[in-house]
Amino acid sequence: MLRKILFIALLTAFFVGATAQTYQPTWESLNSRPIPEWFKDVKFGIFIHWGVYSVPAWAPADEDISIYAKYAEWYWWRIMNPSDRAGQLFREYHDAMYGENFKYQDFAPMFRAEHFDGAQWAELFKRAGAKYVVLTSKHHEGFTLWPSPQSWNWNSVDIGPHRDLCGELSEAVKDAGLHMGFYYSLYEWFNPMYRTNLEWYVDHHMLPQMKDLVNRYEPDIFWPDGEWDHPSETWKSTQFLAWLYNESPVKDRVVVNDRWGRETRGNMGDFYTTEYDLVHDGHGIGDVDHPWEECRGIGTSFGYNRMETPDNYSTARELVHLLVEKVAAGGNLLLNVGPTADGRIPAIQQQRLLEMGEWLDVNGDAIYGTRKWEGTALNSSLENVYFTRKGNDLYVICTQFPEQPVTINGTKRSGRAAMLGLPGQVRTRGGSGSITITPPTVTPANNPSDHAWVFRLENVL
Repeated sequence: MLRKILFIALLTAFFVGATAQTYQPTWESLNSRPIPEWFKDVKFGIFIHWGVYSVPAWAPADEDISIYAKYAEWYWWRIMNPSDRAGQLFREYHDAMYGENFKYQDFAPMFRAEHFDGAQWAELFKRAGAKYVVLTSKHHEGFTLWPSPQSWNWNSVDIGPHRDLCGELSEAVKDAGLHMGFYYSLYEWFNPMYRTNLEWYVDHHMLPQMKDLVNRYEPDIFWPDGEWDHPSETWKSTQFLAWLYNESPVKDRVVVNDRWGRETRGNMGDFYTTEYDLVHDGHGIGDVDHPWEECRGIGTSFGYNRMETPDNYSTARELVHLLVEKVAAGGNLLLNVGPTADGRIPAIQQQRLLEMGEWLDVNGDAIYGTRKWEGTALNSSLENVYFTRKGNDLYVICTQFPEQPVTINGTKRSGRAAMLGLPGQVRTRGGSGSITITPPTVTPANNPSDHAWVFRLENVL
């Protein structure tokens, strides 16, 4: 009997060893890892920029300067570098409001998060139709939202809120059934060790913090940033990723972006990233056969900016169209909210998210779990017609209501058609090669949704 047990154990160990993949600390090996399918299916996530910069909460939203110069979360950097137009504006504001001798560090006790309720945030994100959340665990200022031993007295437990904000939100998001992730800045603007002894900083500050985040909170997404100063070799990115994929508690489900070194955007990582439609070197992502994600704010900033007015915010219609555009092109949308220093998500941002959720309640089947489709609409008079697919079903998403029949090129057979949210079938003709949809009569009384309308064609691909 003992021999039989030993034989089974050895046989099991052999097959496990034969099938388990060990990833080497090289980009060739790491890029061979299949991305977990869940990330391709979720499509819509919430980004959260929250930190000490949420106290001054200021950027010149209406100035004719680069969008990147309107980021309120860059407040510390801008006031310390007043050599360009953006820096001058930040410095002038800071001196006028707080005085020349008021240091950025003096804002930290004012970042209190006294009204923060993780369960309330998670419920909002769920109602918005988001499937994942990415919180800035540490931005470029170096202040961590968890009790990091490497950031003694510069974290949300030692000063300010005196709370583990990463832990509280992570628990609430997971309890709501959403995927939790963390943004993490590799570099820190004014950390003395980053400036004077980079190797020590990487080995004894950055890498321990990254592993601490993963081991403590077991996130499904690890989202680095601030990589542009150095190549990935200097950041020891491949060593960390080999540990993440081989040994970490999330090795089988975690996904990471492409911000691991100055050479890695659009080249390395489970998914590529754009920011306000641009890769960091100023061009778009193009047509790539690789998972990707667009991130941007609802307004002109990621961190909360008190100077933004309704004119600076995208409308719900624009945001729905943005989501449709990115998903139809094969990507995800990571839409940012910027909470206030006391822990509230501004009402206008909540309203935008809830309107997106109302649209997704009706039309989410055309978004979640779908993939890109390369067909076309033949009607020259129609604009803004997008496509997604799920198995053999095709979704035709019209961001303006079609007053005329819509002809779709590239189908294989005829099939039943319906407008999502509207009872009954929709008339079609054709089949192999093309299908023409005759739009139903929609009135204010039976209009299934605002902003965009979706036809589902069953089993036509």
